[in-house]
This record gives sequence, structure tokens and C-alpha cells, in this order.
Amino acid sequence: MSISVPEIRIIARPQAHPNKCDFDVDRSVIDGTAYFGTADSAASSPLPAAIFALGGIASVMIRAQRITVTKADSGDWATLARQVGAAIRAQLQSGLAPIAPGTAAATPKDEMIREKVQRILDEEVNPAIAMHGGTISILDVQAGIVYVKMGGGCHGCASSTATLKQGVEQTVKARVPEVVEILDTTDHASGTNPYYSPA
Repeated sequence: MSISVPEIRIIARPQAHPNKCDFDVDRSVIDGTAYFGTADSAASSPLPAAIFALGGIASVMIRAQRITVTKADSGDWATLARQVGAAIRAQLQSGLAPIAPGTAAATPKDEMIREKVQRILDEEVNPAIAMHGGTISILDVQAGIVYVKMGGGCHGCASSTATLKQGVEQTVKARVPEVVEILDTTDHASGTNPYYSPA
């Protein structure tokens, strides 16, 4: 008797950083977050191992329904994205656990991530935006998500989203691949920046 396996939908979403692409799956892949920075670290986990086997892969991060793949070069994702999608689908349809037991617990701790991101903010980001009177501070890090607050000239600035997502987040994620996302908690509507106008 054959058992029908529901089709798995996967959407590839290339990031602004040319080396990174998110693969959103229509179901949960794992609970928590798991990061694999080398093929050797993924050897006992079928899903990341299958992605590394494609060649040219620098890292794989799996979090809930999203798989973020970083490749070694900045070439076109067109062919590789299809190959990664096929590898993800085949592994999930196999019925095998996508990662080895205990792997998620080995993910870099949030405090370590916080220290790395703080160093980038202190040494690169804040000195640059300070020229425009702005500042960015970390409030918390949870499961690779960095929560920040923007102050000074950034508070209420119409360009704050672009600054954070297209500038700061891409810089940080390129240097600290364990970072899943940077979220702004600032209440920009209460800012005094004259260029801000609420939608």
C-alpha cells in the first residue's frame, strides 16, 4: 500500500546581500534554531548535509519554517536556488529527522551573538550614523533575533527602516550569520524628527 505525501511548497527569497537566500517552507522544519557553519558540522544532520553537498555553500541556518543558505560567492541564485529547494523537499519527504538530536542546543548562544553585534555597532555602525545625529542600541537577543532601539536623529526619521534593513542588518548578517533578523522596537511616531510623517 502506498502512502501519499502532501506536496511541500518552498518559496526562495533572495536577500539584499547577494550571498544569502531564505527558503520558506509551508510547514515547520524544526523547533528552535540550528546553525551549521561548515559541511563537517552538518555531516550527521540530513537536511543541511544535503544542502552542503550541492557545493559552494558557506553556511546553513534553520529556524522553524525558514532555512537561510549562505553561498561562498555572490553569483546568481537562479540555478542554485532550484537545487537547494529540491534538496530540502527530498529530505523532508524522506521522513528522516532533518537534524541530528541535540543540534539545536548547540546553536551559538544569544549572548555570544549580542557581543558580536554590539562590537559591530560600537566600531562601525554608530560612528557612521552619529554623523547624522543617530544611534542604535541593542535591547535583547532571542533565538538569533536582535531587538534594537533607534535614538537621536534616527528616532522618527523617515529613512530609519531603510537604514536598518538595507544597511545595518545586511552588514551585521554578513559578519554574524547566526543573526536571523534585526527588529526595530522604536516608537518612531513619538519622535521629533521633522521628516517623519506617519502613514
